[in-house]
Amino acid sequence: MVVVGAGSAGSSAAIASARSGARTLIIDRLPFVGGTSTGVLDTFYGFYTPGEKSTKIVAGIPDEIISGLRGLGNVVERPNTYGAGTGITYNPEHLKTVWERELAKAGVTILLHSLLQEVSVIDGCIKSLTLATRSGLITVTGKYFIDATGDADLSYFSKFAFEKAGEISPAQTMTTTFRMVNVNIHKRKSMNKDQLHNLMEAAATEGYKLPRREGSDHITTVENTMATVMTRIESTRTNDEGELESVLDNPFFLSESEIEGREQAIEYARFLVDKVPGYENASLYGLSTFLGIRESRRVYGDYRVTRDDVLGATQFDDQIALCGAPIEDHHSGTGTNWAYIPDGQTVGIPMRALLVKDSINTLVVGRCFSATHDAHASIRSMAQCMAMGVAAGVNAALATKEAKDLRSVKFGHIRKGLLDLGSIIEMPKA
Repeated sequence: MVVVGAGSAGSSAAIASARSGARTLIIDRLPFVGGTSTGVLDTFYGFYTPGEKSTKIVAGIPDEIISGLRGLGNVVERPNTYGAGTGITYNPEHLKTVWERELAKAGVTILLHSLLQEVSVIDGCIKSLTLATRSGLITVTGKYFIDATGDADLSYFSKFAFEKAGEISPAQTMTTTFRMVNVNIHKRKSMNKDQLHNLMEAAATEGYKLPRREGSDHITTVENTMATVMTRIESTRTNDEGELESVLDNPFFLSESEIEGREQAIEYARFLVDKVPGYENASLYGLSTFLGIRESRRVYGDYRVTRDDVLGATQFDDQIALCGAPIEDHHSGTGTNWAYIPDGQTVGIPMRALLVKDSINTLVVGRCFSATHDAHASIRSMAQCMAMGVAAGVNAALATKEAKDLRSVKFGHIRKGLLDLGSIIEMPKA
């Protein structure tokens, strides 16, 4: 079994696959595993429901990752700025090693510095991948494949159908995160989020270039250090031919966006030092390794989760995980749209949304799974990505062992495999 993309979804898929008895290879273009969880962010969201009563809805392999982090240092549980539930903040440098340790312990073969270039497909069945490595092109074969690239690269090169962000609904924007050191945390806490946002609005009128006016900062696992989610970079534009173009359509656009993100980070850091209590003696120290892309391509699966599913807290016969996070739409302009699931409730994530519609041997997990723009804006949290990965890994491993295709594996067997790994697939009884 081959997993393409070693982010939180892909790494979880590979661990689950190997533990379920399948020989497993995981591939990533980066020199480390973890993807966005180690290269952009420092907080897992989605483990708990938001609202008056916090309920834990993701467990099993993801819990083991948290346990590994605690073994290396401090882990902080904290409320989200916008009521999206408790976040689990960690040291992303520790997480790189935790992911690697867990993959190795499960018996997964890890291949880094490998960029997908070409896919051989016959009648909807992926046969092989061509990867660009530092030693040249290599070919990888497998029986089942999981697209955990985040940007649906595997499906794109396979010519499987997907919706490009911005085609139907406006695409979510991107963010370059950054950290500030030597912050007086006590003084910073004297100001609430509304006051911070008012300062942003005032600073913008003075000439500070702040495209987003309600960004947030939060404590980290390192003393006197704050992390930010503030910058806002457009992920689509109209090209010279009048066509919609995303950062994945044009490598020059992507390059310009990476540069723009860093420039914005410098400006937001200047604003923090000049205007925000507690930051007077702070310095910018650490930019995200790459742009945080919230939405790019979303693959068409056997089922697409919708906005009505999310806000109606729909449950499915074949659900493999739960999500309680609100719809969090980082659109163009200075603000962000939020829509909440009824308090204490969750939407189920169906197995059908992980089965690539155009393929007989491919699953999709993570932020490129099968959902509409709105539903995706809720379910893309990293805890849900991990839970999806576990389910896909179990499904693929069962298909391998039973010599069947993905769709012929009985859901009861998948359900048992998930429960054996400690996954939560329905709300605990009160």
